[in-house]
Amino acid sequence: MRRFFLEKNRIGKGRAILNGNEARHIAKVLRLGVGDTLYLLDEDGCEYQAVITFKSYKIVEVEILKKNHPKEDSSITVALGQSLPKAQKMDYIVQKATELGVSTIIPFFSTRSVSSLDGERSQRKRIRWQKIALEATKQCGRVFVPHIEAIVSFKEVLEKWNDNPLKIILWEDEKSITLKDVLKKTQPSSTIIFLVGPEGGFTPDEVKMARHAGFQTVSLGRYTLRTETAGMYMLSILHYEWGDLG
Repeated sequence: MRRFFLEKNRIGKGRAILNGNEARHIAKVLRLGVGDTLYLLDEDGCEYQAVITFKSYKIVEVEILKKNHPKEDSSITVALGQSLPKAQKMDYIVQKATELGVSTIIPFFSTRSVSSLDGERSQRKRIRWQKIALEATKQCGRVFVPHIEAIVSFKEVLEKWNDNPLKIILWEDEKSITLKDVLKKTQPSSTIIFLVGPEGGFTPDEVKMARHAGFQTVSLGRYTLRTETAGMYMLSILHYEWGDLG
């Protein structure tokens, strides 16, 4: 299914206009033409079946044939707090977490984070990650685009989610409590937040702070996973156990 993002204010009286990257992709990459059918997705999760009525390399005009109101992506809402990793790993994390049903991603700095971003670079990165999430949403067939929040400190992450019903921090030094233990003993929760550390892991002081804020330390098993793997592993299990996968 070919899906393209469209802002609601570009839809009116049964017609819509696409421009910019979406129009160029339709016209130059996919080489769709007048009479071809495509699907549009707006920021509220509504999907539109449409047919192309005019095409150029700058704009594509369509006629709306049908509007489908949004359906929930999943029965659970999962927020991933991700400590900033090295290089381009965050691009991969955003893409794959979107495909695996994440609702919100909160990038944050922790003590052992290698990455360092100033205000302007931080904003550029956030825009890039939001675009990656949008493209992944269109590709995988989700309805709602995950929200990428501004980069914050570790302390701010803990304070932001102080009312969340289930809060987990993944810690490789946790020896007695596994994710399996937590899921067996906990009633399915509609909202979950979990934190993933950087390549060097969380410090003992950070773990202590998280516990004080109501986060439960959890081990993912006997293997130590990379930071870009841990979140995907966690999302897969949560959506299998409490969501709509499987």
